[in-house]
Order: sequence, then structure tokens, then C-alpha cells
Amino acid sequence: MIDISRIKAITLDLDDTLWPVWPTIGRAEVVLQAWLSTHAPATAALSADAELKKTVRAQIQARHADRAHDLSFLRRESIRALLEQAGESGHLAEPAFEVFFAERQRVDLFHDALPALAFWSQRLPVVALSNGNADVHRVGIGQHFHASVSAQSLGVAKPDVRIFEAGAAAAGVPCHEVLHIGDDAHADCVGALAAGMQVAWLNRDGHDWTHGDTRPHLEVRDLYALCASWPDYKL
Repeated sequence: MIDISRIKAITLDLDDTLWPVWPTIGRAEVVLQAWLSTHAPATAALSADAELKKTVRAQIQARHADRAHDLSFLRRESIRALLEQAGESGHLAEPAFEVFFAERQRVDLFHDALPALAFWSQRLPVVALSNGNADVHRVGIGQHFHASVSAQSLGVAKPDVRIFEAGAAAAGVPCHEVLHIGDDAHADCVGALAAGMQVAWLNRDGHDWTHGDTRPHLEVRDLYALCASWPDYKL
């Protein structure tokens, strides 16, 4: 169990913790494809080939292994590579990416996300800690966050302990006074445990723990169950 008395701050994952990420990405892909159809039709034709798009993305990742943590960069350069392969201007990569990125911020929050955020942010500094490129302010939940730390901004991704240390520093507390909450057993839980944080694994789909004997301090199926760990929580 977690020790509430030791918690002075919360670091919180975003994608698949506060909203399902793949429906969001899927909608952003559709909007991007529509934009390309208007502004770069030859590229749109290439982009409609899922296998080709996957191959181009893999080539960009291999070419820029040092930027693996920067999803925005990888997405933009993949678009640029498709544009150039289609014989259209690579300069269109920036506006095309912005169309994708704007739609990527339009998320459908899980039903428990806003109540939990409101509850925690009234009591503790809450820091967003994400490998993704969502912006809590553009999403519309920035008022609940003391700060945001991303793999893109820091240069390292979870489960690297440095991103957890940066999250604790942003909250103004040492790691052992932080509760990290996230859905990814490896990136969130293994990383936060290595950093010395207390960890709550948000396991919405009931996955098995397959990462050794050291387990998260608490496993919950929703954020309401986690809020209930606080003595002053009321339904």
C-alpha cells in the first residue's frame, strides 16, 4: 500500500492514463490525410499506403536514433520524407505537422480523469510526466498542473530515472516524497520505482505484472480507487 503521509507531490502520466491515446492519434491521422489531399495530393497518395508509411517512419527513427524521445520531431520528419518522396515541397512538413498536432490535443478524457485531477491539485503539486507530446494547456486541463515535464523537453524518456528526478524537482520535493501514477508497467512503474518514488499502477485492463518481484505500491483499475486512498476523499 502507499503511504499517504509521505506524499508531498504527484507525477502523472498522460496518454492512456487520463485519456485513451490511440483513438486520438487515429483522428489526428485522418485530419492530416485530409489536409495532404488538398495541399499535397501526391504525398496523400503515398500516405494512404500504411506499410509505406511504417517503412518511412522506421527509416527516420534509424537515421535519428538520438531523437527517439522526440515524437514531434519524428512525426514532422516522416511527413517531410513522404513529401520529398512524392516530389512535393518539404517546406509543407511544418504546416502539415501543425494540423496533426492541433488535432492530437483534442482528447476524450476518461470519466475519472477530471474528478481525480481536481481532487489532487487542491492538495498537492501535480506534475505531468509524459513520453508523448500532448500539451496539458492545449488539452484544456493545464489549471490542474503545477508543471509539465516531457521526454521531448528533457531529452530522455521514461523509464530513465532522470525524467522522474526532473519531475520531482519541478514539484520542489525529493523523489521519495512523490507518488507517480501511470498505466505503463515498464515505462511508468519500473522507472519510478528505480527513482525511489512510490508508485500507483493504473491497470485499467487487468494486465498481469511481468516485471519481476518488485511491484508497484498499489494497483488500481481506475483513478477513483486511487483517490480513495486519501483519508479525506469522499465519493
